[in-house]
Amino acid sequence: MEKNPKSLLSDLINMVRADGKIKPSEVAFVKKLARRMDISDQEILELFQNPEDSRPVYSEVERITHFYKLILMMKIDNETHQSEIVALKNFGLKMGIRPIVADQILKKLEQSENNTIPAEELLKVFKIYYN
Repeated sequence: MEKNPKSLLSDLINMVRADGKIKPSEVAFVKKLARRMDISDQEILELFQNPEDSRPVYSEVERITHFYKLILMMKIDNETHQSEIVALKNFGLKMGIRPIVADQILKKLEQSENNTIPAEELLKVFKIYYN
């Protein structure tokens, strides 16, 4: 369970807004995650209108998971804009994630058939740069 679910959802909402367009697939993804966290549609609407500030994510697993959800959010509409990549890397920097890690994960996503990366592959990327 997320320690700061509204903060995570706010980060995802900020990622949605990065390209200046809010698409139904992006809203659906946020709502799907929100339901898993017992956050109502009304609370989601409030977060879209007034997102919470990002909060620190301390554990390595939480940081990797949070960062990966941001990447999935960026890729959900099958379009990647430069503004989204900049936003992703800025979120990463706030979490202590190097921009090269984002580049490597994005490269792996481009090479994948279904726009996902198995957990073990994701962990390999992080291990290369952090161990």
